[in-house]
Amino acid sequence: MGTVIAICTSPARGTQKRAVKSAFFAADWGIQGDAHAGGWHRQVSLLSADKIEAFNQRGAGVEPGAFGENLVVKGVDFRALPVGTLLRCGDVLLEMTQIGKECHSHCEIYKKMGDCIMPREGVFARVLEPGVIRVGDEMIIAERTVPRPWQAAVITLSDKGARGQREDQSGPAIAQRLKAAGYEVVEQLLLADEPALLRQQLIRLADQRQLDLILTTGGTGFGPRDTTPEATLAVADRNAPGIAEAIRAASMQITPRAMLSRAVSVIRGKTLIINLPGSPKACMESMDVFLDTIPHAMGLLRGQVQDCARK
Repeated sequence: MGTVIAICTSPARGTQKRAVKSAFFAADWGIQGDAHAGGWHRQVSLLSADKIEAFNQRGAGVEPGAFGENLVVKGVDFRALPVGTLLRCGDVLLEMTQIGKECHSHCEIYKKMGDCIMPREGVFARVLEPGVIRVGDEMIIAERTVPRPWQAAVITLSDKGARGQREDQSGPAIAQRLKAAGYEVVEQLLLADEPALLRQQLIRLADQRQLDLILTTGGTGFGPRDTTPEATLAVADRNAPGIAEAIRAASMQITPRAMLSRAVSVIRGKTLIINLPGSPKACMESMDVFLDTIPHAMGLLRGQVQDCARK
């Protein structure tokens, strides 16, 4: 589907990437000798040559590697592909893990042009199968032979936890429960009860990482700092109230205080977001309510399930 026209690496972070004729891609690491390789989800960065050419037509005059990308491929619109896409290039198999990136400080390209394409057009991948990629190699979309596991993130909201004054027990318990159910928990975050922080992370995880599920814990009560529901609703594309209602209904059988929960459940893009209470016990009771049911919902969001009718 495309052709590799440049391979770029740099020995240290913050230094300009330079073009090389070939490179070895190590499994679950990245390009051997590249500063951005490592045991994380952004092992290899890719950018469409067509996007660079269009940007240069505006007078940018950039060369491959200027955006910090590892692979420049002609004939592929990476931005249009979903996270989880498998890319085969010779022996190397890559899996896309993120679309776009946050720009924390404007680069020289942005200062010159007032724009930079990497934050919205660049994508990232991890190396599943190792090998050598050379300039001129063809890259194709590979067929997935086994279903991709559900991918999830867990976010704990706690002022004391974020300050290190309280151990987070709920987040790890939720993550362990998800893993036992076959989920791939790709991120666990501990944040202060700040709505802006939660909104930022929900948007990043839903839009850039395109996760199937995000579970939050904490901040759903009546306290003045309990703002998790408001932050969640602020990023929602659609409401999914039935899940939160079912949790409250089941919890009312355990304690009448369940009526004080303000937790919500929503959809952003293809990501389901569910608020859970703050205590580990209540989190487990809440997950008992929905864990067996939501794979159908996530399958609908992925486009893998078409029929909801009961037979």
